[in-house]
Amino acid sequence: MKVADGVWRPLFSTLVLVFCLSFFPGGSSDLVSDKLTLVNLQRDLGGRALRWNLSLDSPCSWLGVTCRSGGVTELRLPGAGISGELPLGIGNLTKLEKLSLRFNALSGSVPSDIAKLALSELHLEGNFFSGPLPEFLFDMKSLVRINLGENHFSGEISPRFSNLTKLVVLYLENNRFTGSIPELDLPTLEQFNVSFNQLNGSIPEKLSGLPANSFEGNSLCGKPLKPCNGAEIVDKKKKKLSGGAVAGIVIGCVVLLLFILAILLFFFRIKSRGEKGSKEMTAKSTEHGIHNAKSRIDNDNSSADYSSSSAAAAKANAKKSGGNRSLVFFGNAVRVFDLEDLLRASAEVLGKGTFGTAYKASLEMGAAVAVKRLKEATVPEKEFREKMEEVGRLNHENLVLLRAYYFSRDEKLLVYDYMPMGSLSALLHGNSGAGRTPLNWETRSGIALGAAYGIEYLHSQGPFSSHGNIKSSNILLTRSYEARVSDFGLAHLASSNSTPHRIDGYRAPEVTDPHKVSLKADVYSFGVLLLELLTGKPPTHSQLNEEGVDLPKWVQSVVREEWTAEVFDLELLRYQNVEEEMVELLQLALECTMQYPDKRPSMAEVTKRIEELCRSSSHREDNVMNESYFGTEEGI
Repeated sequence: MKVADGVWRPLFSTLVLVFCLSFFPGGSSDLVSDKLTLVNLQRDLGGRALRWNLSLDSPCSWLGVTCRSGGVTELRLPGAGISGELPLGIGNLTKLEKLSLRFNALSGSVPSDIAKLALSELHLEGNFFSGPLPEFLFDMKSLVRINLGENHFSGEISPRFSNLTKLVVLYLENNRFTGSIPELDLPTLEQFNVSFNQLNGSIPEKLSGLPANSFEGNSLCGKPLKPCNGAEIVDKKKKKLSGGAVAGIVIGCVVLLLFILAILLFFFRIKSRGEKGSKEMTAKSTEHGIHNAKSRIDNDNSSADYSSSSAAAAKANAKKSGGNRSLVFFGNAVRVFDLEDLLRASAEVLGKGTFGTAYKASLEMGAAVAVKRLKEATVPEKEFREKMEEVGRLNHENLVLLRAYYFSRDEKLLVYDYMPMGSLSALLHGNSGAGRTPLNWETRSGIALGAAYGIEYLHSQGPFSSHGNIKSSNILLTRSYEARVSDFGLAHLASSNSTPHRIDGYRAPEVTDPHKVSLKADVYSFGVLLLELLTGKPPTHSQLNEEGVDLPKWVQSVVREEWTAEVFDLELLRYQNVEEEMVELLQLALECTMQYPDKRPSMAEVTKRIEELCRSSSHREDNVMNESYFGTEEGI
């Protein structure tokens, strides 16, 4: 019997466990399935922006993932830098209640299998989704909050929204919707916005009690906007135009058309002449359009002001030195342009930095690249080329990658990916007028994390792989506000007198030679950058700072007086639910800007702590939204 007991007892225990699990629907099997679905999602979206630790058995600790009842119930990936078309598969997260993919760069249509989910919240705003709204949306009767704003959705707004009887929030602004607003019967609706579409007609009576800014940017009339009567009178007057007025309009259009044709013919002839002499002119200057743009902001610098005679001299020098008049490319990318294409490109000045002037070069084939023209790069050719090879090998999603370079005795050009949203400095300080878009906590913390990832990667390349020039104008942004670190690897190429005082506000106190910046000095500069994000103030000697505030000292003095709230940018104080995370980031910034280098954390530690507070703020935001929209229903 003892042997029999030894055989049957484990088997009996297993049967009991299986029997018990059968009373709990889903259980761990749901998490296994959900993890597989999320892994496939990461793979289909490129896997670069979703930094999930796939070695963990459960996805519940991944950033943006919340679990309850043995399955994934919330997926929140706002501002994560993901792009492309959203694949099928999310519908396999059978317990998902809340989906937020806002402020990314997703495009195409919304996948149809989302219809299988009992979602209460759907946030897709700030992407590039297009086409008409999917019909399955109007059958998802558990939806309470929908935000589809700032996309490219088109077509008419369907009256079937009235099917969603639980709807409290409906945002459709900044799309391409046409037609009129239908009569919507939504008894629980509290927030509604269709501003800046292509809508016309009158506003339905049931929506007339909403604020006027819910409808602005359209051709709408009626309460709360202007009455429709005035618009009808104007329309009648337009219909009653006299025959003479119609004839005058026709004659005017014909004259205008002939004038436009004459202008086009004139420019066509000029272009034809220019093409005949293009071969003679390609060596006339190492910049062409780039130089012309630069001369408008740098005409006081005679060493950078090329006349036709000095261009000819540059050409002669290149021949004497055996200079190679071609771009040196990195990676395996297809060479879709060459040096002559770059020199013929139209140029737009992006900014004048520590090491030279940057331009946007619009190539004839339609693509755009950023070109930096180095000023006073005094190192020998061999050392320059070796440094460029070193920089060109660096490859990380949070760096502005060096695609190609050109070297001659008189000109040194670097070609980078073009970042359409500009720099963090411009975003923070460039527009303080009424039209400024507030920079929220979610975006700022995401930028801080992306920049930290990029700098940590640089530091991982060796003990002498510091950036050397970290500042907000060197943090560039993608369309989804993901940070890209630029200007790395250039600090020791410039002469000692070419590093202006305007970066002193970011420079660690121990740095005396701008060409020799340690990793911990980089941490100090990054700490100043964090303070700039939190306070909205540029540091001392910044081109934008007229107050002369030494940012670390000012923040330390305010915190010592226990007035911490006075430190934060007023735009951030509106987000009261993330005050704890804001204070944590402020404390980290102060640790980074400690006077003694050995008291500063490493970039690896800095990145880890920013990751943790981003995760914490995401969870806190979710809890606040739960209380706001489900508090009464759940008895909270």
